[in-house]
Amino acid sequence: MAKYRSREVRRRYHWPELQLNLWIMVVLSCSATCLGIFSWFMVVQNQLHLGTPWLFPYMAVTSALGVAFIFVVLILASCHFLLPGIIIIGSFILFVLWLTGLIETSLQLYGVVANVNDNCQIYVTNNKSWGNNLNTLAWLTQSTICNCWKTAFALELVNTIFYLWMIVMSWQVNRDVYD
Repeated sequence: MAKYRSREVRRRYHWPELQLNLWIMVVLSCSATCLGIFSWFMVVQNQLHLGTPWLFPYMAVTSALGVAFIFVVLILASCHFLLPGIIIIGSFILFVLWLTGLIETSLQLYGVVANVNDNCQIYVTNNKSWGNNLNTLAWLTQSTICNCWKTAFALELVNTIFYLWMIVMSWQVNRDVYD
C-alpha cells in the first residue's frame, strides 16, 4: 500500500490594502461616534424622566456591533484569515441594520409630524441666546442635541454606503479582481 500525502491548498485572497484601511477607519469612526451620540441621547432622556424611543438603544447596539465587527476584521486580517464570505455576510447584516436606523432617523429628523429639524429651526436656530446665564446654557444644550441628530444622520448614511461598498469589494476579492 502506498501512502499518499495530501497537500493542503490554501487559496490566498488579495485585498486592496488602501481601500480596506480606508473602509476600516471610516466605518470605525462613524460607528464609534454614533455609539456615543445615541448613548448620550439615552442619558438625556433618562435625566429628563422621558421614555426612550426604540431608535436610541437600537442604534447604540448597531453601533456597538459595527465597532465589534471592525475588531473582528482586524483580528482576521492580522491572522491572514480575512475571508470574503465572512465579510460579505457580516457587512450585509450590518448594512441592513444601519439602513433600518437610517430610515428611522430620517423619519424622526425630517418626518411630517413634529420633526426634529423643524423644532430645531423654530426653537434653537431662530432663538439664539447670549450671555452668562441659564438660558444660554439651555440653548447650547439644545443646539448640541440638534447638531447631534444631524451628525448621526450623516454618519448613518456614510456607514450604510460603506457597508454596501464592502459587500461589493468582498465579492470582487472573492472573484480575484484585485491581483
